[in-house]
Amino acid sequence: MASRCAFQLNVLLILAFAATAFSALSPYYYEQVCPEALPTIKRVVEAAVYNEHRMGASLLRLHFHDCFVNAMCARRSLERMLRDQALSHHSSMASLSAFQLNVFLILAFAVTGFSALSPYYYDHVCPKALPTIKRVVEAAVYNERRMGGSLLRLHFHDCFVNGCDASLLLDSTSTIDSEKNSLANNNSARGFEVIDLIKNEVDKICGRPVVSCADILAVAARDSVVALGGSSWNVQLGRRDSTTGSRTQADKNLPSPFMDLPGLIKNFRRQGLNQKDLVALSGGHTLGFAQCFTFRDRIYNDTNIDRDFAKERRRTCPRSGGDTNLAPLDPSPASFDTAYFSNLVKYKGLLRSDQALFHGGSGSTDRLVKAYSYNAGAFSSDFAKSMVKMGNIKVLTGKQGQIRSNCRKVNYY
Repeated sequence: MASRCAFQLNVLLILAFAATAFSALSPYYYEQVCPEALPTIKRVVEAAVYNEHRMGASLLRLHFHDCFVNAMCARRSLERMLRDQALSHHSSMASLSAFQLNVFLILAFAVTGFSALSPYYYDHVCPKALPTIKRVVEAAVYNERRMGGSLLRLHFHDCFVNGCDASLLLDSTSTIDSEKNSLANNNSARGFEVIDLIKNEVDKICGRPVVSCADILAVAARDSVVALGGSSWNVQLGRRDSTTGSRTQADKNLPSPFMDLPGLIKNFRRQGLNQKDLVALSGGHTLGFAQCFTFRDRIYNDTNIDRDFAKERRRTCPRSGGDTNLAPLDPSPASFDTAYFSNLVKYKGLLRSDQALFHGGSGSTDRLVKAYSYNAGAFSSDFAKSMVKMGNIKVLTGKQGQIRSNCRKVNYY
């Protein structure tokens, strides 16, 4: 019975790893899918190496030799190995564990390589794609500094709804209830015309639609940050575009400006993001503005707010009316800096969801806010890492989805 249970466990874990064949690589992939997967691999490896030190080098060599041979051959070998195990699952537990170790390693490191994202994805397909995106973004931000924060927000709001697949860009049709009409995006999300212009320019320079709208959003977000004084990072590329969108999912998954800390943590965790990601990505609010209706309740009713700051904000946000009046999210809304975090430490967070990150205690988010408020390097580094991590959420790759010709419409050919 023990052997049979072990066999069933092996099959389940093998299937869990094999399913990644159509997904992008990410060091956080299994945090939600199977959080015990990596500790299990580690435990079996450590036991094998403890029993025979030579096994460590042998396993390393397996990975090396696997990567140098066509991955399809490796997959066929795995299929044969799985069949063999099914026929001999009454064998000893020791043999089963050894088999499990080999299959786990091959699957974990090899099978996932089929459609991985890469910062070099367009180097040969269209080497002028990224410079073209950068040129259009820089021109748009030069014409309107506020546009940088808007483009960054588009990428964020896209990734939090069924993954980074450009579903946000789709207009409503008889079969699509556009995410643009969701509570968080309606009369708020902007910059769509800039994405349209980027798409037109990129397709023109590439000669055909080879750059996805999802990748355009990711690169435009990075280039917007850089254009406003932030540090750069390598954007992982190779996403494909979805063929549907969902206003319902947008309302369900996009964080609200009225959320408290537990709500924010839960919201980000659903996306595979931790508390450091939450604080670092919230730092994107160093750019842009918010509408009066999103912070009215805070400036009139909250107690964890600087009195003078609340009084100042009330001038442009009355108790009634003026819902769309704008206020900057931090004192320098067109510069990517640490003023956002400095404001939180002073209880001058504009949104309730912003100030929720800092209560003046010793919690993990409090510590991060304090650290980022005086260490721009740490913030820039963590922000970049979290942007890459967020950019890997449920991406479509390989033959999944499509490369839209028009970011607002699904291809029907």
